[in-house]
Amino acid sequence: QVQLVESGGGLVQPGGSLRLSCVASGRAFGAYVMGWFRQAPGKEREFVAAIRWGVGTTDYADAVKGRFTISRDNIKNTVYLQMDNLKPEDTAVYYCAAGIAVRIIKLSSTDDYTNWGQGTLVTVSS
Repeated sequence: QVQLVESGGGLVQPGGSLRLSCVASGRAFGAYVMGWFRQAPGKEREFVAAIRWGVGTTDYADAVKGRFTISRDNIKNTVYLQMDNLKPEDTAVYYCAAGIAVRIIKLSSTDDYTNWGQGTLVTVSS
């Protein structure tokens, strides 16, 4: 059974940085896409970034391009989201998600991911 456990959230000032981690367990993830999504209060869950575990290619939402970096560590079975130059509008609960690559039609669609973590809160405020 796939399990995803996020960590690394917290309070940070505007312009600061955080690194989120998602430890994945339960199977081999070479055929998976790993995604990060976020949900702000009163808003729908939205796509942030994704990485194809096997080949390492990445995609980003326009709002975070150039500021966030997604990566994975094959030995630790962990996906990271490095977030730099954080803005107040980045405040949200951040979720890690996993989906089988061949079954994903749209990387940014929550419906295409089958497994989710519990989320970690990121607050950007002075």
